[in-house]
Amino acid sequence: MFFLRNLWLFFLDFLETIVVSLAIFAVVYIFLFQPHQVDGQSMVPNFQNAQYILTDKLSYRLHAPRRGDVVVFHSPQDERVDFIKRILGVPGDTIKVAGGYVYLNGVKLEENYVNDPGSVMAGKFLRENMEVEVPPGQYIVMGDNRNHSSDSREWGLVTAQEIVGRAFFRYWPVKDFGLIPTAEAEITVGSVKGAISTSNLR
Repeated sequence: MFFLRNLWLFFLDFLETIVVSLAIFAVVYIFLFQPHQVDGQSMVPNFQNAQYILTDKLSYRLHAPRRGDVVVFHSPQDERVDFIKRILGVPGDTIKVAGGYVYLNGVKLEENYVNDPGSVMAGKFLRENMEVEVPPGQYIVMGDNRNHSSDSREWGLVTAQEIVGRAFFRYWPVKDFGLIPTAEAEITVGSVKGAISTSNLR
């Protein structure tokens, strides 16, 4: 009888530990951080296929997304698919693609972090030399591997509601372990500085 009682108490302790652990995991997953795997080449050279990252889901509850942030969001074409891209235009900005470059508020961006500087192609939404103003609550995003990325140039704007969070930590492979730097979003209005490099995402 004594043995059965101890066994039952052990089982209850074990069950309590499991329940508490699952509750903590659920809170972290829903409100704080979410793991993602990069799928594809759209963010080369800064993110490679099959890398694992953590997405910060808390920051954008405290402040709006910023230029230069690398964000994970639900595809505007299929919400079951998550994309990873870099924010170039925030509400109030004007963006255009002309002569192989992106222009932010009339200033040509010198993007040292992109794969093919000077060879940015326009698309169905951001057409060559056509300036687009970003409306409230929406963002223009592009992949760093500009000529191998499906992004705002093709299908348009991303809403704040579609953004899952900011890519902030890379944990696999081990050689790439560490915080993810942002393009010094001193990509600011009227003053453009060079940027620093750095579920499945496309």
